[in-house]
Amino acid sequence: MINITHKSSSLRKAIAVAIVKVSSLDTIDAIQNNTVPKGNVLESARVAALFAAKKTAEVIPDCHPMPVEFTAIRFNIKDLEISIEAEIHTVYKTGVEVEAMYAASVAAITIYDMLKPIDKQIEISNIRLVHKSGGKSDVKVKGDVTYKAAVIVCSDSVSSGKKEDMAGKAIMERLKKFNIESPFYAVVPDEIIKIQQMITDAVGHGAQIIVLTGGTGLSKRDITPEAVKPLIETEIPGIVEWARQFGQQRTPYAMLSRGVAGFIKNTLVLTLPGSVNGVNETIDALFPQVLHVLAVRKEDEGWELHKK
Repeated sequence: MINITHKSSSLRKAIAVAIVKVSSLDTIDAIQNNTVPKGNVLESARVAALFAAKKTAEVIPDCHPMPVEFTAIRFNIKDLEISIEAEIHTVYKTGVEVEAMYAASVAAITIYDMLKPIDKQIEISNIRLVHKSGGKSDVKVKGDVTYKAAVIVCSDSVSSGKKEDMAGKAIMERLKKFNIESPFYAVVPDEIIKIQQMITDAVGHGAQIIVLTGGTGLSKRDITPEAVKPLIETEIPGIVEWARQFGQQRTPYAMLSRGVAGFIKNTLVLTLPGSVNGVNETIDALFPQVLHVLAVRKEDEGWELHKK
């Protein structure tokens, strides 16, 4: 199965439809009057669809087992057609589109099986997804807008040349897929004044996002939060709360991160861990939804994003 461990759980919904067409109004009458020899057709189909929704991962090889937290099966009869609508909700890391389509299709096959003794010309057609929501696909990143980011590596060992920077470069590479360019890149030692000066320079160069990596732990030289906090004008605690929660689902040490986030003027400042895994997981947790705060500032302050 596809790896979904990097994804965040969110409310996800899907609606799928299947159509069953019978050959005569006599068949429709038998359904509505509950005179089909095998029993109540629509209720049998509803029960079958409910089982299918919960059992999809046992039948479709690449589907992930997941908590199905709401299922509704609706029927609509018009002329010779029975429309089946399956709606499914979950709070999970991946969507429920296949579950909805599988539920609708099993309901359709159940109707076929119930009716075949009295109608030999039943057709099942047009099984399709009609709605899906939830997950990062709901967060729209405008393709004609680019953001300018500054990436600042806070590390004594990298600054002195004893160690190669990997985390900062990983940040710049991962930000590209969100239309974020990183023309401003710097490495500074773990010194408050130098970190603050670099942040001030990045704001002056028009960076809309500043991402700092390193110095958020608990060693005596980890002073990035102390350097950043005095500069922040509007703190956004929820950003780092979510990043820690996301990280702690993967390693218990994530609770030890002291990262901070907020605005300096109209520049969003994020502090990330110093490891490659740490920055990758934090970017997975925060982007692209964190870009919404830039859109809010754009509307409030009237400043322009960079057009391609």
